Amino acid sequence: MTPLLAIQNYTLDYATSAGPVRVLHDISLQIAPGEVLGLVGESGSGKSSLAWALMRHLPDNAREVAGSLRLGDIDLQRLGPKELTRIRGRRLGMVFQDPSTSLNPTLTIGTQITEALIQHRDLKPREADALAVDLLGHVDLHDPAAIMRRYPHEISGGEKQRVIIATAFGCRPDVILFDEPTTALDVISGARILELFARLRAETGVAALYISHDLALVTRVADRVAVLKHGRLVEQAPATEIFRAPRHADTRALVEAVPRPERRLVHDRPSGVVLLAASDIDVHYGNAGLFRKAAPPATKKIGLDVCAGEILGLVGESGSGKSSMARALTGLARFSGRITFDDRVIHGARDMNAAYRRDVQIVFQHPDSSLNPRHKVDQILSRPLKLYGGDAADIPRLLDQVRLPASYAGRWPHQLSGGEKQRVAIARAFAARPKLVICDEITAPLDVSVQAQIIELLLALRAETGTAFLFITHDLNLIRQIAHRIAVMRRGEVVDLLPVENFDMDHVHPYTRELMAASPVPVG
Repeated sequence: MTPLLAIQNYTLDYATSAGPVRVLHDISLQIAPGEVLGLVGESGSGKSSLAWALMRHLPDNAREVAGSLRLGDIDLQRLGPKELTRIRGRRLGMVFQDPSTSLNPTLTIGTQITEALIQHRDLKPREADALAVDLLGHVDLHDPAAIMRRYPHEISGGEKQRVIIATAFGCRPDVILFDEPTTALDVISGARILELFARLRAETGVAALYISHDLALVTRVADRVAVLKHGRLVEQAPATEIFRAPRHADTRALVEAVPRPERRLVHDRPSGVVLLAASDIDVHYGNAGLFRKAAPPATKKIGLDVCAGEILGLVGESGSGKSSMARALTGLARFSGRITFDDRVIHGARDMNAAYRRDVQIVFQHPDSSLNPRHKVDQILSRPLKLYGGDAADIPRLLDQVRLPASYAGRWPHQLSGGEKQRVAIARAFAARPKLVICDEITAPLDVSVQAQIIELLLALRAETGTAFLFITHDLNLIRQIAHRIAVMRRGEVVDLLPVENFDMDHVHPYTRELMAASPVPVG
């Protein structure tokens, strides 16, 4: 069968001040009509660069060294700006990783969808408006007419991604490129997006290149899987075989890094001595005004405890209140209720003295926003050392503790990879020698191999220091590997709190069963 999308011997460099950097080496891939090809690899492997090359949206310093990119009989590399405008969306669509950056915040949803339909389907405004409402309904958005009138900030992340997918499919392209479309979503929203994609694919017969770092997820949606490593194509195989019999060592490493609940990484039991106990915690955002009612609490009378040395998992979909709970425990959000820590009773941030703030540390999801871009690593680490009784001489020890070279002390955050930045954030937390570290979705933005390295690091630090963890995540497969107990939150309430050995379909709340069913597991 003649391929619909053909990449032949494609090589790409980026020009830098230190000379050319090769990001793609002699890549050859083909996608047949109606086929879904999964493209997986670690961060920096070249996946997104290939997508941008296909969309002809490479940065100015990109240099195409060799090879060809063809969409049917169209040579994509020879298209001019006007021809590209006609091709994008109409023949070649794309769904991006973060739907918040794909939508214009100053325009309503309806304006943005109809603009694309008028441009690529040659419809009149009234026809485009009617089709847009139909498309939004077809992707299971409730009250499509109301969604049309809203702005992007007025809908959830999952709803935004459905809008993007509705627009992409509505333009009826031959091929759609999906670049990590569920990474920014919680597990339930992500599972629903995958179900939507499967249904729309069956209805339209569209071909797709599905890019992800999640090998387990890709095997659920793709016919074939191609694996990239440092810009090189190391393996291609049917999706059903890639887990069962990976041929290349790099593929085997990716398979090994995929979290599997049955492969427990923690085998000890916590002490049973309660370190932190929280009861009746309500988290409040915003204040009531003359014409405005106070917002309802983000958490509702939450109660949980963490024992010394324990790993307590806290899971739930976006908006369930997980991060609000973390912010309450660290004094970053107003709350009512009671926290007891080392026999000290805390009713608010004012009761959190220097000893509490030293003993309870937090590592945030996005190190890009939690590390000061104007400070080098040594400056970032020196602050907690000064606050909690250390000095600059401890910086090499902290870097070694998180498996980073001492030379990284002189680097800026932008000179580090995502995993390296998160290691610096972990080092900053451990500079205080805490008794409890709250990890708020710290592996969510990382690929599976880097995630595995971070988890290994945290478990080693726990073994070395005896620190307890409150580990917040939406990845049930991961938390079932490392937690002693798991708490499940839904709409601000804890619906389950169980030892991990009792965490199965027979013992959990119906919502927890939904979370478990939505968690991607390897196929093959």
